[in-house]
Amino acid sequence: MHSIFRWTTALILALGMAVTAHADDTAVQIRQHAADHRMLVLGEFHGTRETPLLVRELVDDYSRDGAPVLLALELPRAENSTLRDYLASDGGAAARQRLQSRAFWTVRDDQHDGRRSRDMLAMIEDLRALKAQGRVIDVVGYDVDNSDGGNQARDDRMAAELRRLYQRLPAGARMLVLTGNVHAMLQRPLGAPPEMQTQPMASLLRDLDIYSVRLGALRGQAWACADTCVARSLPEQGATGPRVDAHAGRQYDLWVWMPELSVGTLVEQ
Repeated sequence: MHSIFRWTTALILALGMAVTAHADDTAVQIRQHAADHRMLVLGEFHGTRETPLLVRELVDDYSRDGAPVLLALELPRAENSTLRDYLASDGGAAARQRLQSRAFWTVRDDQHDGRRSRDMLAMIEDLRALKAQGRVIDVVGYDVDNSDGGNQARDDRMAAELRRLYQRLPAGARMLVLTGNVHAMLQRPLGAPPEMQTQPMASLLRDLDIYSVRLGALRGQAWACADTCVARSLPEQGATGPRVDAHAGRQYDLWVWMPELSVGTLVEQ
C-alpha cells in the first residue's frame, strides 16, 4: 500500500513539474517576441490548468528586477477592492474566505464560464506571496459588472478601462492583460458570426504600445460556453513553434502553442 502511495505521489509531482516546464518554455517565447512592449494582451481559452501557471510565470519574470507589473484579469471591476485587500493580506483562511465568497466566485447556473477556477485562485495567491516578498505587483479586474448592451458595448467598456489603467502606469511598468481570445483580436476576422463584435477589445487599443498573443495548444481541452458550458476538445494542431504575424490585417501579433491544455479545477457551482 505504501509503495502504491509513493508511486502515485511521484506521478502527481512529475505531472505538475511537466506542466510548469511547459509554462516556462511558453513564457520564454512570449517574452522574446514581445520585447519591450508595455501592454501584453494574452488571448486564452478559459478554464484551463496551464494558462494561470503561464501568467504567474510571466508576472514573476517581469517583476523580478523590481519593475512594476499590473495584471488585468477578465473579472468585474466590482471585485477590485476585494482583490486589493487580499493582495495586502497574509493569505490566511479569513482572507481566502472573503475573496472566494464574492458573487463572482459563487456562480451556480450553467454559465460557469471557466474564469472561475481554483487554478485562478491559486495564481492570485502566488502573486500575493510574491508581492509580500517585495515585488511591485497589482491585480485588477477590468470587466463590466453586467453585460447589458451586448458584445460590442462590453468590449468598448473593457477597452476604455484598460486604456485608463495603461495611462496611469508608472514609468518602467508593464501591463499584462488576460482575456478571452476573441477580445484579444486586433481585427475582426473575415467570416465571423454576425453576433461577434465589430471591433474586438484589443483592436480599440492599437494606438497604445500593445502586443497581442493568441494562447493555443497542440491538443487538449478547455471550458467553453455555447448554450451551456462544458469541457470541449480543441482541434489538434500541426504547429511546432511560435508564429509571428506582421501584416496589417493580422488578428494577433504572435501565436504560441503549448503542448497541451487541460480543464482546470472549477470552483464548485
